[in-house]
Amino acid sequence: MDGLTTAESRELEQRMQKRQIKEFLGLFSNLVDHCFVSCIDDFTSKSLSGRETGCVTRCVQKHMAMSQRLSERFQEHNAQLQQQQQQGALR
Repeated sequence: MDGLTTAESRELEQRMQKRQIKEFLGLFSNLVDHCFVSCIDDFTSKSLSGRETGCVTRCVQKHMAMSQRLSERFQEHNAQLQQQQQQGALR
């Protein structure tokens, strides 16, 4: 953010925060939609059945584990790229 005024830096930071919130809400909405469609099929009662509750719990846990693993793999990949760039710079 070099070359930006304080006001410009603040505005850029606010925009980035809004974008992050929007992306998070989109991911959360997709998770809710996916788990609802996958698990909820009995609309004769207001409350969830034991099967539906278990399904939603497993769905969310599986999604969270997948997201965590993706994040780890992304970090591993970035570390490899940085190492390759450093080795290329040394040559």
